[in-house]
Amino acid sequence: MIEAVPRHLFVPDRALAMPDSDEPNYPIDREARPEEWRAAVDSNTAIITQLDDGAEGGVGLFTSSCSAPATVRDFLSALDLRDRDRVLEIGTGTGWTAALLSHRVGPENVTSVEIDSEVLAQAEKNLTRAGYSPRLVQGDGTVGQPDGAPYDRVHAACGVSEVPYAWVEQTRPGGVIVLPWNPLYGNGHLARLTVAGNGTALGRFPEFANYMMARGQRIAGRSISSYTADAEPTRSLTRLDPRTVAWDSYGADITVGALVPGVEKRMCAADDGSGEWTLWLLEPEDGAWASVDYEPGRAEFTVEQWGDRRLWDEAAAAYLRWVGRGSPSQHRFGMTVAPEGQTIWLDSPANPITP
Repeated sequence: MIEAVPRHLFVPDRALAMPDSDEPNYPIDREARPEEWRAAVDSNTAIITQLDDGAEGGVGLFTSSCSAPATVRDFLSALDLRDRDRVLEIGTGTGWTAALLSHRVGPENVTSVEIDSEVLAQAEKNLTRAGYSPRLVQGDGTVGQPDGAPYDRVHAACGVSEVPYAWVEQTRPGGVIVLPWNPLYGNGHLARLTVAGNGTALGRFPEFANYMMARGQRIAGRSISSYTADAEPTRSLTRLDPRTVAWDSYGADITVGALVPGVEKRMCAADDGSGEWTLWLLEPEDGAWASVDYEPGRAEFTVEQWGDRRLWDEAAAAYLRWVGRGSPSQHRFGMTVAPEGQTIWLDSPANPITP
């Protein structure tokens, strides 16, 4: 299916290539370096098409893209589309996936919502050039598009940490919602949820997936110094290696994120080649923070904590709780979305992970 619509029709002449490897990002220019441009477009490379919501002089935040083909394939496979399914897409971007959806189920069955009017205008041009005409709507995709409901499938192309319940309400029972779930703590996951008959949606995390966040769910990137300025933290020692907590498993990340809500994880390596680095735990809402310094060869590691919560203590306890459950992998976890919010569970919805 992914080969049915030429990707090059949806990539601008100038953009930023983001390889699926350890290689650095690099600019591509169709006019100046056509072979390099086409090689990037034909490879498994995400193409960044907008920075800072289109504003000049920003910090360089990636805000729109043409996703890597392998990622698009994973999401479309998880959708499990059928002939003439009615599909709601959240985040039109360049229009490539809207074209792929239109090819599969017919453009009359595809509604694609994009919050950025300039991005949407360019997507419409791209789609017209490719010969597709799905319904395009400018608006906030986190509220869905109720006048086209019920949908058989919802395809979200922007990350969320809290799944909008509107998507559940607008999907018929038995319908499927596929989205990038990007919790504040750790990496993102592809979530595949099926809508039940009781007003909930539930499912698991079959793949890893990091996407740009929906605008309304972005967390402003506060600098670490804004947390630590004028703070007088408490200090202690821990035998638990912070590398273990930070890097052990996607399953560990899901557990810690569920048990230590509202907390962001950052890792900062020393740039002197010493092998030292610091795990930071940051709570944007109240400003609490914790840091754990890894130094090679140490038997114990220095912990600093400040605020109403002791974030390292919470994270360490959550990690060890995950170990005590047998270190379950990412694929054993799932999510239920209900009117009152979302719940993470292990193996079964009857086994929620709660503090």
